[in-house]
Amino acid sequence: MNRKIILAVLLLAFVGYAGWSFMDAVTPYVGIAEAQKSTGSVQVKGLLAKNAPAPHMEGDLFVFTLQDEDTGETMLVHYHGTKPDQFDEAHHIVAIGKYQDSAFESQKLLIKCPSKYEQQKQK
Repeated sequence: MNRKIILAVLLLAFVGYAGWSFMDAVTPYVGIAEAQKSTGSVQVKGLLAKNAPAPHMEGDLFVFTLQDEDTGETMLVHYHGTKPDQFDEAHHIVAIGKYQDSAFESQKLLIKCPSKYEQQKQK
Protein backbone atom coordinates (compact mmCIF):
# COMPACT_ATOMS: atom_id res chain seq x y z
CA MET A 1 0.00 0.00 0.00
CA ASN A 2 2.83 2.41 0.88
CA ARG A 3 4.53 1.66 -2.45
CA LYS A 4 1.40 2.64 -4.37
CA ILE A 5 1.12 5.92 -2.48
CA ILE A 6 4.80 6.74 -3.02
CA LEU A 7 4.53 5.83 -6.71
CA ALA A 8 1.39 7.98 -7.10
CA VAL A 9 3.07 10.95 -5.38
CA LEU A 10 6.18 10.60 -7.56
CA LEU A 11 4.04 10.34 -10.70
CA LEU A 12 2.06 13.45 -9.75
CA ALA A 13 5.27 15.33 -8.96
CA PHE A 14 6.73 14.36 -12.34
CA VAL A 15 3.58 15.40 -14.23
CA GLY A 16 3.47 18.69 -12.32
CA TYR A 17 7.12 19.43 -13.02
CA ALA A 18 6.75 18.52 -16.72
CA GLY A 19 3.72 20.81 -17.04
CA TRP A 20 5.50 23.67 -15.28
CA SER A 21 8.58 23.25 -17.50
CA PHE A 22 6.45 23.21 -20.64
CA MET A 23 4.57 26.37 -19.65
CA ASP A 24 7.84 28.09 -18.76
CA ALA A 25 9.30 27.20 -22.18
CA VAL A 26 6.35 28.57 -24.16
CA THR A 27 7.01 32.17 -25.24
CA PRO A 28 4.06 33.84 -26.96
CA TYR A 29 4.32 36.19 -29.96
CA VAL A 30 3.27 39.72 -29.03
CA GLY A 31 3.42 43.18 -30.54
CA ILE A 32 5.81 45.88 -29.35
CA ALA A 33 3.24 47.56 -27.08
CA GLU A 34 2.43 44.24 -25.39
CA ALA A 35 6.13 43.37 -25.05
CA GLN A 36 6.77 46.63 -23.21
CA LYS A 37 4.03 45.76 -20.69
CA SER A 38 4.89 42.08 -20.32
CA THR A 39 6.73 40.79 -17.25
CA GLY A 40 7.78 37.45 -18.73
CA SER A 41 9.70 36.27 -21.75
CA VAL A 42 8.02 36.94 -25.11
CA GLN A 43 8.74 36.84 -28.85
CA VAL A 44 8.44 40.08 -30.83
CA LYS A 45 8.40 40.03 -34.63
CA GLY A 46 9.27 43.14 -36.57
CA LEU A 47 11.40 44.86 -39.16
CA LEU A 48 14.63 46.74 -38.79
CA ALA A 49 13.60 50.38 -38.27
CA LYS A 50 14.79 52.55 -41.16
CA ASN A 51 14.63 55.93 -39.39
CA ALA A 52 16.73 54.89 -36.38
CA PRO A 53 20.43 54.73 -35.56
CA ALA A 54 22.27 52.06 -37.50
CA PRO A 55 22.67 48.66 -35.80
CA HIS A 56 25.93 48.58 -33.86
CA MET A 57 27.88 46.86 -31.11
CA GLU A 58 28.01 48.40 -27.62
CA GLY A 59 30.45 46.26 -25.70
CA ASP A 60 28.97 42.74 -25.63
CA LEU A 61 25.56 43.92 -26.90
CA PHE A 62 24.32 44.17 -30.48
CA VAL A 63 21.95 47.16 -30.47
CA PHE A 64 19.26 47.91 -33.05
CA THR A 65 15.72 49.28 -33.30
CA LEU A 66 12.85 46.95 -34.14
CA GLN A 67 9.70 48.32 -35.81
CA ASP A 68 6.26 46.74 -35.65
CA GLU A 69 5.16 46.05 -39.21
CA ASP A 70 1.49 46.75 -38.47
CA THR A 71 1.53 49.71 -36.05
CA GLY A 72 4.86 51.36 -36.88
CA GLU A 73 5.83 51.41 -33.19
CA THR A 74 9.54 51.05 -32.48
CA MET A 75 11.54 49.51 -29.66
CA LEU A 76 15.24 49.49 -28.82
CA VAL A 77 16.65 45.93 -28.70
CA HIS A 78 19.79 44.86 -26.84
CA TYR A 79 20.82 41.45 -28.15
CA HIS A 80 23.25 39.64 -25.86
CA GLY A 81 25.56 38.40 -28.60
CA THR A 82 27.22 39.42 -31.83
CA LYS A 83 25.52 40.51 -35.02
CA PRO A 84 23.88 37.47 -36.68
CA ASP A 85 25.30 36.46 -40.07
CA GLN A 86 22.31 37.27 -42.28
CA PHE A 87 21.05 40.25 -40.27
CA ASP A 88 21.50 42.72 -43.16
CA GLU A 89 19.36 40.54 -45.49
CA ALA A 90 16.63 40.00 -42.89
CA HIS A 91 13.05 40.19 -44.08
CA HIS A 92 11.74 39.88 -40.50
CA ILE A 93 13.46 39.71 -37.14
CA VAL A 94 12.10 37.84 -34.14
CA ALA A 95 13.60 38.88 -30.80
CA ILE A 96 13.05 36.59 -27.81
CA GLY A 97 13.49 38.04 -24.34
CA LYS A 98 12.08 40.54 -21.84
CA TYR A 99 11.47 44.27 -21.82
CA GLN A 100 13.33 45.97 -18.97
CA ASP A 101 14.95 49.35 -18.32
CA SER A 102 13.60 51.01 -21.51
CA ALA A 103 14.95 48.33 -23.89
CA PHE A 104 14.07 44.81 -24.95
CA GLU A 105 16.78 42.49 -23.59
CA SER A 106 17.01 39.68 -26.13
CA GLN A 107 18.77 36.39 -25.49
CA LYS A 108 17.92 34.96 -28.90
CA LEU A 109 17.27 36.34 -32.40
CA LEU A 110 15.62 34.55 -35.29
CA ILE A 111 16.46 36.05 -38.66
CA LYS A 112 13.89 35.41 -41.35
CA CYS A 113 15.31 36.02 -44.81
CA PRO A 114 13.43 35.76 -48.09
CA SER A 115 13.89 32.24 -49.33
CA LYS A 116 15.60 31.43 -52.60
CA TYR A 117 12.25 29.99 -53.78
CA GLU A 118 10.51 33.36 -53.39
CA GLN A 119 13.25 34.95 -55.51
CA GLN A 120 12.76 32.30 -58.21
CA LYS A 121 9.00 33.01 -58.34
CA GLN A 122 9.67 36.69 -59.07
CA LYS A 123 11.84 35.91 -62.12
